[in-house]
Amino acid sequence: MSAYAVLKIQDFRFFILARLCITLAVQIQAVVVGWQVYEITKDPLSLGLIGLAEAIPAIGVSLYAGHLADITERKKIIIACAALLASCSTMLFFFTLEVSSFIVLYGAIPIYMVIFISGIARGFLSPANFSFMPQLVPRELYTNAISWNSTIWEGASVAGPALGGFLYGWFGISTTYLVDVLLMLAGLSFYMFIKNKPLPAITEEQGMIEKIRAGLKFVFKNQIVLSAISLDLFAVLFGGAVALLPVFASDILMVGPQGLGVLRAAPAIGALLMAVYLTHNPIKKNIGKILLWCVAGFGICMIGFGLSNMFWISFALLVGSGMFDCVSVIVRMALIHTLTPENMKGRVAAVNSIFVGSSNEIGAFESGLVAKLMGVVNSVVLGGIMTLLVVGVTARKANQLVRLEKVE
Repeated sequence: MSAYAVLKIQDFRFFILARLCITLAVQIQAVVVGWQVYEITKDPLSLGLIGLAEAIPAIGVSLYAGHLADITERKKIIIACAALLASCSTMLFFFTLEVSSFIVLYGAIPIYMVIFISGIARGFLSPANFSFMPQLVPRELYTNAISWNSTIWEGASVAGPALGGFLYGWFGISTTYLVDVLLMLAGLSFYMFIKNKPLPAITEEQGMIEKIRAGLKFVFKNQIVLSAISLDLFAVLFGGAVALLPVFASDILMVGPQGLGVLRAAPAIGALLMAVYLTHNPIKKNIGKILLWCVAGFGICMIGFGLSNMFWISFALLVGSGMFDCVSVIVRMALIHTLTPENMKGRVAAVNSIFVGSSNEIGAFESGLVAKLMGVVNSVVLGGIMTLLVVGVTARKANQLVRLEKVE
C-alpha cells in the first residue's frame, strides 16, 4: 500500500486541511493566552487554571457529545463547534483592543471565561471529529489516515507555537489574535466543503443513558483499549510540562516569548518527525511492548527537562518526548478505530476524550498546583517519575497489551 493512498480521497484532504488551520489557531492562541495570563498574574497556578477552565466543561459534556455523535450527522456538530471556536477567538481579539476595558477591570477573568466556552466546543468537537474521519476513508486505509492525520496535526503543532511566539514578539497581541481568528474561519470553510455522510445504523439500546452506558461498558471490558487509553491518561496527567513552559521560558531559561514559542513547538517537532517516519514505516510487530517503552521514554524525557537549565538541552528533551508520545497516540487511535464498531465510535471517542484529551488540561492544573506547593522543577520531575510507575503497573497487569503483536 502506498503511504500516500489516503490523500487521493478529496474529502479526507479537506478534513486534514481543516485540522491544519484549526490546530494552528489553537496552538497560536495557547501560546498567547499562557504568556498573557502569566504577565497579568505572575503566578504559575494561574497557568494551571487555564487548563482547568477548559477541561471542566469539556469533560462535563463529553459523554452526551459522544452520544450525540452517534445519532446526529457528525458534520453538523463539527461545523457548529468550529463556528463557536471562531467566536471565542474573536472575543479574545476584542479584549486586546483599546476600546475594551475588560482586562483592565477584571484581569485574567474574561480570558478564563472565553476558555471555558471553548472547552464546551471542544467537548462536542472531539468525538464528532474522531467518528467522522473513518466515514471518509475505507477501513483498509484507517492506519494510513491516522498517520496522516497525526502528521498534519503535529506539523501544525510545530508551526503554531513558533508562529505564535514570533507574532506576539514582533507584531503584538492584537495582530496575533487576529491571525488566530482568520485561521479558525479558514478551518470552518474547509469543513463545509466536505460532503455530508450518512450515519451508520444506530445501536439498539433504548434511551440516552443506556447508549452512554453501552459505550462505557465497551471500553472498560476491552483490556487492550482500556490499557492504551489509561497509559496516555496518566502519562499526560503526571508527565506533561507544557503548562509550565511560560515559567521555564521566563524565569529559568530566560528566553522570552520567542523562546516560549520554540519550546512549545519542540514536542510537536519530535512528534512530526516520528509521524512522518511511521507513515512510511508502520509498526508491524511487538506493538504492545513498543507502546510501553515509548511511554517510559516520555517520562524519562520529562525528568531530564525538569532538571535542565540549558535551553538547547531542554529543547532536545522536549523533542524526544514528542517522538515517544507520537507512537502512543498513533497506536491508541489505530486500536480504537479498528476495535470499535462504527455506530459506537462517538461514545468511545467521548470516553477517550475524557481520559486523554482533557487530561492535558487537568494535568496542566496538577502541574500548576504542585509547582505552587513544591516548585516548578520538582513538579516536572515528580510527574516524570509517576509516569514511569504507571508504565510498570500497566506492564504487570495488562497481559493482553504486553502480548499484542499487531493492530489487526
